[in-house]
Amino acid sequence: MSTGVVVLVVAVVAVLGVWALRAVRDGRFRTRRSGTAAAVPGPGLLEGTPWAHALGERATLLQFSSAFCAPCRATRRTLAEVARIVPGVAHVEVDAEQHLDLVRRVGVLRTPTTLVLDPSGREVSRAQGAPSRQAVVASLEPLA
Repeated sequence: MSTGVVVLVVAVVAVLGVWALRAVRDGRFRTRRSGTAAAVPGPGLLEGTPWAHALGERATLLQFSSAFCAPCRATRRTLAEVARIVPGVAHVEVDAEQHLDLVRRVGVLRTPTTLVLDPSGREVSRAQGAPSRQAVVASLEPLA
């Protein structure tokens, strides 16, 4: 077997592996591990930002988006709908390109990324990719 064929096979397998991993993880909320900065009492993630006073009474759905991100538009609609139907939940959207300091501080690696914040503005869980409405509603259950 020639070297070129081996390289091509390895590349295809690697791409399929990355695609499968993203397909499994996209839109799924991961709970913040205890002992991390978000679990420690203190200021919330939005402290000192223009959105510090936009927190919901029950939870805040903090969405990081970018201008040319198609899944971001679907995520915006989903989160806005959940915020409209679930009492005490607010939806805040942040343009990741315009607020790189916040993006770096909270560890956003891609858009869309959605963070579920408690009433104090501390991270409870997060999802990368476009979550379903059911996944968003389920992520709010611990904050009932």
